[in-house]
Amino acid sequence: MIELKSLNKLHVSPFYDWLNDEDSIKYSLSAFQKINTKNEVDLWFHSVLENKNGLNLGIFLQGSKQLIGYAGICNISSSNKSGEYFIFIGDKSVWGKGIGSEVTKQILKIAFIEQGLNRLMLTVSEPNIGGVKAYQKAGFVSEGRYRQACFRDGKFHDKLIMSVLKEDYLKTTQA
Repeated sequence: MIELKSLNKLHVSPFYDWLNDEDSIKYSLSAFQKINTKNEVDLWFHSVLENKNGLNLGIFLQGSKQLIGYAGICNISSSNKSGEYFIFIGDKSVWGKGIGSEVTKQILKIAFIEQGLNRLMLTVSEPNIGGVKAYQKAGFVSEGRYRQACFRDGKFHDKLIMSVLKEDYLKTTQA
């Protein structure tokens, strides 16, 4: 279905359209709400490529060079063996096809098996019901909420804090 591969500077072009599409960025990084011009996208993308405190991978359709988004782990703490999961699928033509769930499954394996992390957390906008359900299905559990932490569509909404532990991941993969 998909392959996760390293990003390089040539992969920036799809982001020009994605970051200017209100549907694509609705529940994504707040920074995406302000990135509009080609230069702003270039600067942001360059910072992603230069980030050494995380793992940033392109999401490609399997067997193709078609980039459909990116995902990874940011804020990796080697001392705490933890990190924060993120995913952004900008190509709306692949939405609703289980790609997010497959990416999440692969990132969990990378986090716990390859990176040796113990905890992976995320935040998700409460109105993003599909995202919340997908994360729960992947083993993430609710830890709390940031109240009225996000402003979209002219109103505030909560961000949910969810996490999965290595021990729980291992139980589900060995069952």
